[in-house]
Amino acid sequence: MKILDLFSEERPREKMKSHGAPALSNGELLAVLFRSGREGESALEMAQRLLGRVEGSLSRLFALSFQELCSVPGIGSGKACTLLAACELARRFMLEGVQADKRPVTCARMVYDLMLPRLKGLDHEEFWVVYLNASWYYLGCDRVTSGSGNSTTFDVRRVVKGALDRGAFAVAVVHNHPSGNPNPSRADIVHTTELREACDRFDLSLLDHVVVSDDSFYSFHEDHRYER
Repeated sequence: MKILDLFSEERPREKMKSHGAPALSNGELLAVLFRSGREGESALEMAQRLLGRVEGSLSRLFALSFQELCSVPGIGSGKACTLLAACELARRFMLEGVQADKRPVTCARMVYDLMLPRLKGLDHEEFWVVYLNASWYYLGCDRVTSGSGNSTTFDVRRVVKGALDRGAFAVAVVHNHPSGNPNPSRADIVHTTELREACDRFDLSLLDHVVVSDDSFYSFHEDHRYER
């Protein structure tokens, strides 16, 4: 069925004009971005097929690469670029809201909220460092490593050097578990111990090591794996 075969009030763009973007389903919003379908398939049907491929998960949709999107029949480089641009704007919107909140970063929940927009939906592990000043205000963050699959390692020296170069008083380290289980591995525990000892030598405070999944997190500090 073509979009034009729908009643005007059922067409995604007309529905958006009449009722606003919140009234549209995820499939209808994607159809607006796609603008057109292909022979034998409307933009809405294409959007619903793509959502079916990711089991309706926007996190998984956001994690698709340009190459993965272009492998979907009917989605060429133009549609893929449009979708990736929309996803990136959404991430930046989320980050802008978090970073505009000028409160001291003092607990794992605040670290989780700060970093989730960068880590949500990834299919591989990444390790990040958050830098804080003497009043525990956010100075910035860096991605230290990006692994393949369900593992990544980090260089303790690189974390400490980054903190010293930034003039940071404290750091929080964060990495994600794409499996959805935030509980730390044995390697996570060993690396955290090494990092805590290195921070002590350079008079840096380690706020926490937070392991992130899409809907939960694990805090080394709150689980008393070490004391600040």
